[in-house]
Amino acid sequence: MTRPITAGIDGTEESRAALDWAAREAVRRGPALRVVHAWRFEPYEAIDAGDPDTQGGWVRDTLAEAVRTVTARHPGLDVSGDVLEGDTVESLVAAAAEAELLVLGSRGHGPVVGFLLGSVGQQVIAEAVRPVVLVRAGDRATAEAAGLEIVVGQEGDPEDSADTLRFAFETAAARGATVRAVRAWTLPPVFAYSPGSMKLLDEAGGLEPYEKKALSAALQPWRERFPGVPVVEHVEMGSAGQVLLSVAGRAQLMVVGRRARRTAVGARIGSVAHGVLHHADCPVAVVPHA
Repeated sequence: MTRPITAGIDGTEESRAALDWAAREAVRRGPALRVVHAWRFEPYEAIDAGDPDTQGGWVRDTLAEAVRTVTARHPGLDVSGDVLEGDTVESLVAAAAEAELLVLGSRGHGPVVGFLLGSVGQQVIAEAVRPVVLVRAGDRATAEAAGLEIVVGQEGDPEDSADTLRFAFETAAARGATVRAVRAWTLPPVFAYSPGSMKLLDEAGGLEPYEKKALSAALQPWRERFPGVPVVEHVEMGSAGQVLLSVAGRAQLMVVGRRARRTAVGARIGSVAHGVLHHADCPVAVVPHA
């Protein structure tokens, strides 16, 4: 059974942008679109926010209106809607597990501040076992039609970034877009050099040629699987977050990986994904991997 693309909404401008993005992606890829509104009754002393039945009615009305709107815009799309009652993070993480990808909105305040990644979004990204896409308020389809690239970060060995590259190539194939694969490198500390590592570097001709060969090796199976997708290989010295952000202006979507393993302090987003999420002004997909 094909997983749906799921959009989480809450009636805000940014969640409407996320819904529009998710609907366009579902039309391109072919799966159904599931629209969810995660909700738990919250009393507010400062204002009259209604009782549980009243709040629940507002939530159901918001969801129904969202489903009607997206169905009218995309009449051939299979659209369903669900109210998820309970803890918001737990509900969205569960919805993500059943989806091809989960799309959420995030309010932005310009290219410097970028996303305001609230606690809910941050926890969902850290806990989700499927890709999560963050879409800024005000996002439009113009970037998708302007020939901009799918920019993806690659690091480590080929297997380390397989899931991230797969997502980037699948997205590019569905959109007829170019993939720009970015690998950043820095000078290792002196104590990191060893006879074995020095031999590898010598054989590669130096650090930068070594990194270029590593990127090419990681891309090879995806080039073969998606021969129609143009690829730009981008190797640059610097931190991964900085290098990715330096080419964000080329991107209609930025794709970064996140290690799915938990630490002693719980699940984490990772510094690269965290930096890109806070400063890129395009939608960002965070793909968990082992």
